[in-house]
Amino acid sequence: MTIDLQHAPFDPWEALRSHQAGQTSLAAKYGATASFVGSLRDFNDDASVNGMFLEHYPGMTEKQLQIIARETAERWPVLDSLIVHRVGQIQLGEAIVLVAVWTSHRGDAFDACRYLMEALKNRAPFWKKESLAQGQRWVECNSNGYADPASNNALV
Repeated sequence: MTIDLQHAPFDPWEALRSHQAGQTSLAAKYGATASFVGSLRDFNDDASVNGMFLEHYPGMTEKQLQIIARETAERWPVLDSLIVHRVGQIQLGEAIVLVAVWTSHRGDAFDACRYLMEALKNRAPFWKKESLAQGQRWVECNSNGYADPASNNALV
């Protein structure tokens, strides 16, 4: 389990490649890797967004992310996990978060990755201040992750 808070832009695909390359003891053990990358988009809650400042509480944030990663590993047979998360000033299109899990089977990988990301969005102590054309605002709550707010599960 690796947790990395970044103050500067990062390449999520390079972070994923680098992490996986460094896990040589797991090379023949995992059969599935699932990952999620979240980036800053130019809209939220019916307003145009120009950028965002992401605050966190050092120490508390890492501790909560470790708890979430451990919970994930207790629910699924996770061999390894990676969380890379930006803090500070973020520009449009920049990666905010990378979550990845390595397991033996794809179902566990998909489910564990989804759980890890949703738990992070709901429980990790991050505070978002969006820059808008008409000023700044704090984001009061995260969306449920679907384009249609009434949706709660896109799986068939």
